[in-house]
Amino acid sequence: MFLQSAVRAIYPLQCTACDEPSEGLHGLCSACWQETEFIIGTVCDTCGAPLPGDNASELAHCDECLTTARPWSRGRSVFVYKGTGRSLVLRLKHGDRSDLIPTLAQWVARSVQPILPKDPLFVPVPLHWTRLLRRRYNQAALISQAVARLVEGDSAPEALMRQKRTKSLDGHLKSERFAALDGAIFANPRQKEAIAGRSVVLVDDVMTSGATLAACCDALFIAGAQDVCVVTLARVVKDA
Repeated sequence: MFLQSAVRAIYPLQCTACDEPSEGLHGLCSACWQETEFIIGTVCDTCGAPLPGDNASELAHCDECLTTARPWSRGRSVFVYKGTGRSLVLRLKHGDRSDLIPTLAQWVARSVQPILPKDPLFVPVPLHWTRLLRRRYNQAALISQAVARLVEGDSAPEALMRQKRTKSLDGHLKSERFAALDGAIFANPRQKEAIAGRSVVLVDDVMTSGATLAACCDALFIAGAQDVCVVTLARVVKDA
């Protein structure tokens, strides 16, 4: 405890998002807090998108999930992909900021708690090996492993593999996203026994159309998963 106090005296606490001085450990400064749209209250039970209302226990679904079949059962997300939330994702994804993982994992753990299955197996959305080589780490895997430790769940960071490198899908139509991911993801043959019969929590950084999550779910069910729910750090929403 003394050592922690001494370190804080020498190195003041910083905001997770902007690195400015902050009052709370692993927290946000007041400006970044105001620009972060945490998803609370009434949410879509399938994808975690925010909905009108403040009843967190209400079972509701967004228009997108009512019209698009989702292979997973339930889903949650920490914040809307805009403002500070978007900045945090980009820092983690492209800014080599794996030091953000402890903070982000705590937020993800709280977000997924209402839908957390018994004896969960945490599985991240995989990266193609060429992208992993360039980035040096899979941000979804780091989050997944950290959350698994926090909730005392099992972790299988290599349960899924991406055999086809897909180009960036930013700005593409939903149909194009689903088509691009057709056959791109499969279960690691060496991990099928670990997946079979398990309730899986699939983890990713951002959900846009849900195409990547759907491809992963299909692969998990083929490998024998009993159930799959999803949790993402951020959710892209219309008019956000």
